[in-house]
Amino acid sequence: MKKIFLFLSGAFLFASTLCAQNKAELVFEAGKEGYKSFRIPAIVKAPNGDVLAFSEGRVDGAADFGHVNIVMKRSKDDGKTWSKLQVVASNDTLQAGNVAPVVDMSDPDHPDGRIFVFYNTGDRHEYELRTGLGSRKVWYKTSTDNGETWTDATEITREVKRDNWRTYANTPGHAMQFKEGKYKGRIYVAANHSSGGPEADFSDYKAHGFYTDDHGKTFHLSDVVPFGGGNENSATPLPDGKLMLNFRNQKGTPRTRIVAISRDGGQSWDKIYYDHNLPDPVNQGSILNIGDDDKDSDLLAFTNAADPQHRRNLKLRISKDGGETWTDGILVDKEGVGTAYSDIVKIDDKRIGVLYERKDYSQIAFKVIEW
Repeated sequence: MKKIFLFLSGAFLFASTLCAQNKAELVFEAGKEGYKSFRIPAIVKAPNGDVLAFSEGRVDGAADFGHVNIVMKRSKDDGKTWSKLQVVASNDTLQAGNVAPVVDMSDPDHPDGRIFVFYNTGDRHEYELRTGLGSRKVWYKTSTDNGETWTDATEITREVKRDNWRTYANTPGHAMQFKEGKYKGRIYVAANHSSGGPEADFSDYKAHGFYTDDHGKTFHLSDVVPFGGGNENSATPLPDGKLMLNFRNQKGTPRTRIVAISRDGGQSWDKIYYDHNLPDPVNQGSILNIGDDDKDSDLLAFTNAADPQHRRNLKLRISKDGGETWTDGILVDKEGVGTAYSDIVKIDDKRIGVLYERKDYSQIAFKVIEW
């Protein structure tokens, strides 16, 4: 049995070389296009180079639960302009959310690439789910034409959710795929759940992941990360078949990100620690390997609201050593106030795109940053 331990990171920060470029372009705005609110951004780059921005389109208000659709817009010019809104998935007048897109470029049956969109549906508010009422389900759709059209939904709940789990949520943000090594082709979706009755310190929440090694034919659950309070999380590959989960500490103490490291492609967990280089106000964050696509890399990008008390001051940071150390980062939005959830995409070797909530959840914007 592997030893799992907590320790405090004492790594030094190295100097930032980031510089913001371009203005933020508005992608989704509350009260427009038939939706009272847009939340929970996710983003990928399609095989043809288009940038696809996803969010939850909340029909009647800003609440997590209700009539919620998964919507998407497309940019053909690296985020300068955006298409009209497209509905990708719905659940009648109930909730469809927590979208986690990923591009599969290793399936021999789809040599031009196939996009997966994983998502959840629900029929109760989150607290009711924690008490044992209602249910959350897990689904995916795929596209072989760069997101123009999507297949019917395939349900995978029985494969990726244990019977005694109550709440359930993907990521939120993009999913990932191993590009090299022993686990090449593995698609991995970070997730979290609750089990047992609600605990005052949120220790009923725990992080986990699920994956497919055969391009969606079958799915497998990872071990549960043994940390009470592990909530929304993001996964990224590291060299030699390792995987990092970077997740929200729902307990709220300390106000930092938590990291779990796997040495077997995300099946089990060897090390868990607080990363005090990444302060966090109990919020979502996004992590992405931005190294060369044709070889293992320790080059990572990370975004979150970098304030331990409030959802503001969204920063992009870079690590050149697999998350051991991070730059001080750059403020993504010059206003800095009311910036919350975000997701990131590699535009090219010198540019990163950030899709993020701003102005107290009233907008989701996109900004390109050169580094």
